[in-house]
Amino acid sequence: MNSDLLHNMSAYGGRGWSPRKSSLQEEAGRIWGRFGQSTEWTTLRAVLLHRPGPELQTTQNPDTIQMLARLDVEKARFQHETLAQAYIQAGVKVFYVEPGEASLPNQMFVSDLMFMTPEGAVLARPASTVRAGEERWCARRLAELGVPILKSVRGRGTFEGADAAWIDPSTVLLGRGLRTNAEGTSQVTALLLEMNVRVIQIDLPCGTMHLNGMLRLVDRNLALAWPRRLAHAAVEALRDHGYAVHFIPDEAEAIRGFALNFVTIGPRKILMPAGNPNTQAFYEDLGITCQTVEVDELAKAAGAIGCLTGIIEREQTST
Repeated sequence: MNSDLLHNMSAYGGRGWSPRKSSLQEEAGRIWGRFGQSTEWTTLRAVLLHRPGPELQTTQNPDTIQMLARLDVEKARFQHETLAQAYIQAGVKVFYVEPGEASLPNQMFVSDLMFMTPEGAVLARPASTVRAGEERWCARRLAELGVPILKSVRGRGTFEGADAAWIDPSTVLLGRGLRTNAEGTSQVTALLLEMNVRVIQIDLPCGTMHLNGMLRLVDRNLALAWPRRLAHAAVEALRDHGYAVHFIPDEAEAIRGFALNFVTIGPRKILMPAGNPNTQAFYEDLGITCQTVEVDELAKAAGAIGCLTGIIEREQTST
């Protein structure tokens, strides 16, 4: 076959060649599954959870697996199923991580294992040996759901998804501390910059776990924060982007009841832990609709609704 004939064939860019012009984001729901997030407050459409099981009984000393107390596994499983049903009743699709072998004790905290963007997921690399490898099963499930994995944090970098938050579709707040180190911060920042997303890096205080443990966004102009824990630079950045920042009123409820550890399911609509009357009243005074779920048994593992929930898809917005 001569070169002129080859030149005209579609395989070589000839008459039948069909160039791929759509962006990865535009291919969501067609070539890929449905996914994407660029805010923390728009309507929630799909989440990734992991059902807790026998892995919670692996030790007599909860501190060795980074938990606060031993859990009643049956009660924990019941509360987790109630949480899943609350999402379903709110119109949110629920998918599950399904490990191919025995789960690690903290596998249920899916929020830490991924960070969603409009183009796909950033796969975390948890900071402790206790959680090393959980991300494998999250990666497999995301792939099965047709979610592109844009980045897997590599080398000696550590990054947990709960250390990142979308201020708006072009700005991410990224915390560096116990769970996300300087190398992880650098890698995630580089990826987001490729997407024309500005990254505001802040340092997290010693004795804290994640950025999202001290900050939650519930509307385009309303943020809730933990006083004396959220860095001034973060508060300043939020206010510069038009947010009113309100500080939760009851530290005891925040510590024992995980009152700030909620998920926003739509503008000024949240799913929060039950048993926090002072904080719930404070939220409601701000015009927030609060749906509550009992998660006190799950919270013995040092996390609650926000930690348990990996975000797969939210309504996209350009503002």
